Amino acid sequence: MNAPVKVSHTAELVDLSDQAQVKRIVSFNSEHGCSLFQSPAWLLAAQNGTGNRAIGFITEQLGAITGWLPATEVRSLLFGNALVSSGFGVGGGICADSADAAFALAHAAQKYSIQNGLSSVEVRGGPIPDGWRSWDDKHCGFERELAGDDDAELLMIPRKARAEVRKGLKNGLEVRVGRSAHDQNDHYAVYSESVRNLGTPVFPRSLFGAMLKAFPDSSDILTIYADGEPISSVLSFYHNGAVLPYWGGGKFAARNLRANELMYYELMLHARRRGMTRFDFGRSKTGSGPYNFKKNWGFDLVPLTYGAWTAPGSNPRDIDPTNAGYSRKIDLWKKLPLPLANTIGPWIARDLA
Repeated sequence: MNAPVKVSHTAELVDLSDQAQVKRIVSFNSEHGCSLFQSPAWLLAAQNGTGNRAIGFITEQLGAITGWLPATEVRSLLFGNALVSSGFGVGGGICADSADAAFALAHAAQKYSIQNGLSSVEVRGGPIPDGWRSWDDKHCGFERELAGDDDAELLMIPRKARAEVRKGLKNGLEVRVGRSAHDQNDHYAVYSESVRNLGTPVFPRSLFGAMLKAFPDSSDILTIYADGEPISSVLSFYHNGAVLPYWGGGKFAARNLRANELMYYELMLHARRRGMTRFDFGRSKTGSGPYNFKKNWGFDLVPLTYGAWTAPGSNPRDIDPTNAGYSRKIDLWKKLPLPLANTIGPWIARDLA
């Protein structure tokens, strides 16, 4: 990738404030079945919610877009500077009609990074350019078809996991779906406590609000309540016929009440009523608790291939919490009082795009 190669495509930086240009990219994405995370709306919502700049590159031939690389600029004193495709997404990367277009996009991203003080380029999916590091052993995705009715959906869940869902159904828990300020407040209260308990800084509340605003007809929040108190909640997206439960979690009280199990089952039912045909359970770190949870629900795993290029003389960005260097920090974070974790966390998590 570092040697000059003649290509038939030239990539250019996109002005995402140009609505006509954005409309062309949206059309290209639709024709090519691009992921939610490759949409300009996702990039701009991430920018509006965290302050990280949204950019992108396109290639063209005869006035038609032939390739698209969405990206988020991350500039962090703690974790270094990187160009990420796509920020806060589990997918992204290059979408192109040809190898020439893909190469031109990758080369443009490298050149832009060097010129703008970014030490690396990361892509989450799509073709990985020659000469870049790539790996497929850290994360897996989980997806399956939804059933035709409520009873069939329950029966599609393997026996042991189905028993946990049945327990949740018997606990008299309330299920609510919405997008109001009340729904957002309850979701953030649950999610922030959940990630603190896992030792992870919480994303800014503004990120969730920006995403809901950017996808007014294809996102919502499902929350489980016990005696009027929110104990499990998930913010989901609906894209290309699939529901993506994306930011979800539960308080400690959710465990005994099987609220998390109930939450995902109710989301399956809700998604089918919205016309979805697939349940995309998202990614999990290989061998982790969530990874095993999803396997126990009968989802087949698919290894996710990611790639990265690092500028000469620079070190690759390291934000993998499973690396040994983070274990003590994670243990300390779990012990923070929740108000303190929610004050400090967003300033750190905005850099974990």
